[in-house]
Amino acid sequence: MVKLIALYRQPGDRDAFDRHYREVHTPLAEKMPGLQKLEVTRIVGDPMGGASEWYLMAELYFADRQTLDAAMASPEGKAAAKDLMGFAGKIVTMVVGEVKEG
Repeated sequence: MVKLIALYRQPGDRDAFDRHYREVHTPLAEKMPGLQKLEVTRIVGDPMGGASEWYLMAELYFADRQTLDAAMASPEGKAAAKDLMGFAGKIVTMVVGEVKEG
């Protein structure tokens, strides 16, 4: 299993970011073919209790890298990517991780 991880830094306008993420971006991402699970984590601070540069983490799970690549190349994946760059391109970092059990 692999996951596409999106790490978002603190947005300038949290309310506008949250609204767009919830009402526009998440529904687009959920349409990506082969998506098994979408998990969103709100970052509440660092381990020492201080503020974090990170605001949100989204993890999109796929069976394997080929399924992820196909999803990203699909019309739904391209629509989600275009939206992402439009509202969060300057604050998002994307990485791919391989899930290891145990």
